[in-house]
Amino acid sequence: MIDPRNRPALIGSVIAGVTAFVVLWWLGLSPIIAWIAGWTLPAFAMYGIDKRQAEQGGWRVPEVLLHGLALIGGVIGAWAGRAAFRHKTQKPVFTIVLVAARIRWALLVAWDLLG
Repeated sequence: MIDPRNRPALIGSVIAGVTAFVVLWWLGLSPIIAWIAGWTLPAFAMYGIDKRQAEQGGWRVPEVLLHGLALIGGVIGAWAGRAAFRHKTQKPVFTIVLVAARIRWALLVAWDLLG
């Protein structure tokens, strides 16, 4: 069960990611590029929100949501958010997940461009 305090973040991320994907795809980007671009902003935003909440002692964005956003396509936003907010840089699992997501999406983009 999702903590009720995290529902707005999760719902907002899904709405933003899917909406951005649809708009970018409609504008002519390939589906894979549009998908990655669409999930970049929600992933970046969640890193910023979680960092702010950590500093203020508020509710936190679950780590599984941050990982999920990177793996679902927001890998660029996750890397950028991690660097911009200097957040989750000391946790090795975040590096492992982000590297795995980067490899996955790089292979899918290469497949898309070559196919």
